[in-house]
Amino acid sequence: MSDLIDLGPYSMIDPASDAWEYPNFRPFELRHRFDDRVYIVKEFLERVQELRIRCGFGMEISSYYRSPFYNDQVSNSGLSGPHTTGRAIDILVSGAKAHALLKQAFDMGFTGIGVKQSGPWDKRFVHIDDIETGKRPRVWDYP
Repeated sequence: MSDLIDLGPYSMIDPASDAWEYPNFRPFELRHRFDDRVYIVKEFLERVQELRIRCGFGMEISSYYRSPFYNDQVSNSGLSGPHTTGRAIDILVSGAKAHALLKQAFDMGFTGIGVKQSGPWDKRFVHIDDIETGKRPRVWDYP
């Protein structure tokens, strides 16, 4: 994908530098779990940064970019799931914060919204993506 930028190993990125444009997210959170590099789509992360500002609370990222190979190993969306585009992110959140995040995600026009709010607290998340811009949101829940 042409808008996917490789920023290099997360350990080499200084989140305190002026070059890091996402003050509410750490490079470690955004790293690709397969090779520990940070791959981003600037426009998407700018929208996620704005989402975080609108929500007014911290957000921990559990998954961002995944290579097709890695996505095929960890997701049933296979080689071409939304995370393989750099335009999908999973945010660990539950309860009232999940409701606030969902409201803001709808208001901002994110088009893919998945909700996992069952099971252990540390495994509850909201998935948001921007795969089909300009379309009505599609919403699903995870078992």
